[in-house]
Amino acid sequence: MSTRPSLSTLRLVWLYPDLLSTYGDRGNLQVLAYRAIGRGIDVDIVEVTSDKHMPTEGDIYLIGGGEDGPQALAADRLRADGSLPRAVNKGAVIFSVCAGYQIMGTSFMAKGEQHAGLGLLDIHSQRGDKRAVGELAGQIDPRLHVPTLTGFENHGGRTFIGPNAAPLAKVTHGIGNDGTTEGAWAGRIMGTYLHGPALARNPLLADLLLSWVTGSQLVPLDDTWPTALRNERLAAVNPKQLPPDANNAMELM
Repeated sequence: MSTRPSLSTLRLVWLYPDLLSTYGDRGNLQVLAYRAIGRGIDVDIVEVTSDKHMPTEGDIYLIGGGEDGPQALAADRLRADGSLPRAVNKGAVIFSVCAGYQIMGTSFMAKGEQHAGLGLLDIHSQRGDKRAVGELAGQIDPRLHVPTLTGFENHGGRTFIGPNAAPLAKVTHGIGNDGTTEGAWAGRIMGTYLHGPALARNPLLADLLLSWVTGSQLVPLDDTWPTALRNERLAAVNPKQLPPDANNAMELM
């Protein structure tokens, strides 16, 4: 897969906002745009509704959460379109949330029936015995060099990770995939159950996605306010075990 180290314009593709934009996940798009512009990178935002053909020349594709019916419809249309796998083969990044995260896998449950996903992540999802609602925190895979994960989960699914993907984080508070892990990633594809929106709570995770596109380390931004929010939320769920983050950007690999 290719990178674009001389990137001057970042193309962000927001997938199916007419179907999967229930929990404020559009904020992830806004965070990425803001943090790119803060580095002098122009941003081109493309919103693709479910009745439109998807472009394959995007840099980062984002898809959010939604209810069972729209989720199943979105999966059907994404499979029929076929553009997202082609974009991945060209080096695109995918950041998927909740229902969108489940769609990236091989299968998921909606309205009591099993539906096929896109198979871009080695995961499959089932229904849990109770709904997971509330704050979540966890220690992100150390290979990603990103500090503690924080966010809000609201889902009824349980997700199981196969050998060709890795958990995004080890859960220290909340449910996530199964009470032990949260989210998954492989290559440049990442999924999470977290709303909040996730990238507003985890700005250095947003920077990691941007670095995958640019192929280079990013200039730090002033994260005074995001850091204050993170520290408040992390202290609320586990004040003894989760130390406050330092107000600086960690090195991105």
